[in-house]
Amino acid sequence: QVQLVESGGGLVQAGGSLRLSCAATGRTFSYDAMGWFRQAPGKEREFVATIRWRSGTAYSAESVKGRFTISRDTAKNAVYLQMNSLKPGDTAAYYCAARRAISASGTLFDDKNYDDWGQGTQVTVSS
Repeated sequence: QVQLVESGGGLVQAGGSLRLSCAATGRTFSYDAMGWFRQAPGKEREFVATIRWRSGTAYSAESVKGRFTISRDTAKNAVYLQMNSLKPGDTAAYYCAARRAISASGTLFDDKNYDDWGQGTQVTVSS
């Protein structure tokens, strides 16, 4: 069974930085993409960033462009999210997600098209 294990969340002041990590352990699959979504209290889960596993092509939401960078380490089955210039509006639970290559279909920006999920890590940005 696949487990996505996240780390790196925490409390930071506005303007600060955090780096989230996510590693796939257990019975891993060949992945099409791995990415990050977030969910703030009372809001729906939203796309943050994702990266194609083979090519390394990255995509990010407009709200985080220029501030967040997604990267991957294929040897470690890991994906990272470097978050700079954090704002209070970035406060949310951040979830790592993986899309298996064998069943990949649909847009990368919809959480319904991802197969495996981490437990979430909280990011809180104070003003």
